[in-house]
Amino acid sequence: MSTSTLPLGGNSETWQDGKRWLWLLSPVIPLLVVLFMLGGHFADAGWAFWAPALVIYLIVPLLDWIIGTDTTNPPESAVAGLDQDRYYRAIVYAYLPSQYFATIFGAWLAVNGDLATWELVGLIIGVGIVNGIGINTAHELGHKTNGLERWLAKLTLAPVAYGHFFVEHNKGHHKNVATPEDPASSKMGESFWVFLPRTVIGSVRSAWHIEKDRLARTGDGVWTTKNENLQAWSLTVLLFAGLTAWLGPWALVFLVAQAIYGAGLLEVINYIEHYGLLRLKIQGDRYERCQPKHSWNSNHIVTNLVLYQLQRHSDHHANPTRRFQALRHFDDSPQLPSGYASMLLLAYFPPLWFRWMDPLVVKHHRGDLTRANVYAPKRDQLLARWQGTSFEGAPSTVARPAAAEAAASTAVTYTPAKPQALVLGYQCNNCGYIYKEAEGCPREGYAAGTRWSELPDSWPCPDCAVRDKLDFVPLVA
Repeated sequence: MSTSTLPLGGNSETWQDGKRWLWLLSPVIPLLVVLFMLGGHFADAGWAFWAPALVIYLIVPLLDWIIGTDTTNPPESAVAGLDQDRYYRAIVYAYLPSQYFATIFGAWLAVNGDLATWELVGLIIGVGIVNGIGINTAHELGHKTNGLERWLAKLTLAPVAYGHFFVEHNKGHHKNVATPEDPASSKMGESFWVFLPRTVIGSVRSAWHIEKDRLARTGDGVWTTKNENLQAWSLTVLLFAGLTAWLGPWALVFLVAQAIYGAGLLEVINYIEHYGLLRLKIQGDRYERCQPKHSWNSNHIVTNLVLYQLQRHSDHHANPTRRFQALRHFDDSPQLPSGYASMLLLAYFPPLWFRWMDPLVVKHHRGDLTRANVYAPKRDQLLARWQGTSFEGAPSTVARPAAAEAAASTAVTYTPAKPQALVLGYQCNNCGYIYKEAEGCPREGYAAGTRWSELPDSWPCPDCAVRDKLDFVPLVA
């Protein structure tokens, strides 16, 4: 596969993002789909309704292969400036208006466009692609800590009827990723078609229990406007009901169909991201900290531009609140042979997927599948086939270089509290969130005045969810 590097220029003081304007490719996707729909309708060009599928499933993978990869990282001195640059936030926000226009216009066309069946199927896929990629936009927004972006995430999830993703992904997946407890982490030997119902059902169940537990701590029941699942789902109900009242019941059929397709697009990406990777238990029932080795990565340029650099998934899981433009490549993170746009096609065909990916899983674990997340019904078969297989040059999964471990986290070293020191608060050593006893954490059900000692050891950071209470460090006077 060809490899290329975009010129990112300069030292850390004069560094500029060489892909600054190329990031616009993501919000252009729904606009492109709208143009195809307009062409299909007004030019009577039925093929145009299938053009979005052609772009995603053929053109983007082809461009990934031709243009290649970019492994360069922004210097740490540039990260603060990147984070504060409103241009990058505007790029993410820009997705929403065109996403909603594509959804509403698509529903109108489905009812009033006098489309042939094959054209209608293409329309469903096209709008489903817009809203499936829209889940990734919600993903970028939902990890941020301000209220505006978190509500925009729920709005983005409404057209695809996947509002529970806002809760489960942030508080479930990021806490349990690459463990058997995570419904969104696929197992070696598990086909996508087996994974799909497991992750859909498991994610809804997980999101409901997460909110149920949180609301119990606040003294509320689940049937309340404070329930973030109900908040997000209600936006879908309002959107679908409004369009159905305007256009009739066939609009609802269209909306449900495109939502199913869009959600499936998300879940095939979930399937790819952690296939066969496993965090080991280190202290009783506590899992090791999530590291770059627990996510599959790809630096293929075009798909990263379309998906807000989601393919740099290791850094995202190590630092979920880090914005897309600052995500980093790690040399020792497991690498996919191609971008997500190519790999999802393989995932649809399990024999091809297993042929490509199982050797990579074995190589990553240095032939020791007892360290892999293996699908139980095929465990004996896979161990007999692969256990002990040696791969020259396989990356170590037992220990990571100190420099790479440091780069995987934005942790800062703090002075431990002295016996008589005044503790001002307790800080997450990943994202910087500070718990102050006087303030508590009301949104998670811990009222002002709740002592640090009263929080359970398994309590995760409410902002990044990748550090537990035991990882927090005291801030002393």
